[in-house]
Amino acid sequence: MLLIAGLGNPGPKYERNRHNIGFMAVDEIVRRHSFGAWRSRFQSMAAEGQIAGHKALVVKPMTYVNESGRAIGEALRFFKMDPAQVVVIYDELDLAAGKIRVKLGGGNAGHNGLRSIDAHIGNNFWRVRVGIGHPGDKNKVHGYVLSDFAKAEQPMVERITDAIATHMPLLMAGDESSFMSRTAHDIFPPPPKPPRPDGGEAPKPDNGN
Repeated sequence: MLLIAGLGNPGPKYERNRHNIGFMAVDEIVRRHSFGAWRSRFQSMAAEGQIAGHKALVVKPMTYVNESGRAIGEALRFFKMDPAQVVVIYDELDLAAGKIRVKLGGGNAGHNGLRSIDAHIGNNFWRVRVGIGHPGDKNKVHGYVLSDFAKAEQPMVERITDAIATHMPLLMAGDESSFMSRTAHDIFPPPPKPPRPDGGEAPKPDNGN
């Protein structure tokens, strides 16, 4: 069993904030993989289901980001799970918008949600870091993360959540490298090849025959 937690703040005021990309991602996971209905438990909204035959519990802590560890710790203890069975999806200022990185363990890099989780379950959990970019001035960070994604960013946000949900089976199987490469391809698809000026097909490689 895997516990998948998306970080964010509850309520419509925060729904489209950059800080809530974790909530957006797990919403799409639950929808894409036909999980059961959301219900209130573990100080969270929680849904159960299966991803590629693996049982999973998805949670959105209702404690606000800074106290996420309370909710995740409660769920972990209830199911007697190990921290390495936890995947946390959250926003990352130090990654360019749309970039995704996955790793087990590590520091919190000043993210208050991670700091709370570290305090309650330790730091040996999986992190799915979703880049939101940096405003360029540390004094603007608070307002930046609590502001909505711009209208022009919405297509990218949809690609991010779609890619995470689509390729979550790879992460469930422990193949984080393929998960990162496949999500990157979906979020930043290569441009189409330009047609030849004469309208014909691109030349085939010479195989020596």
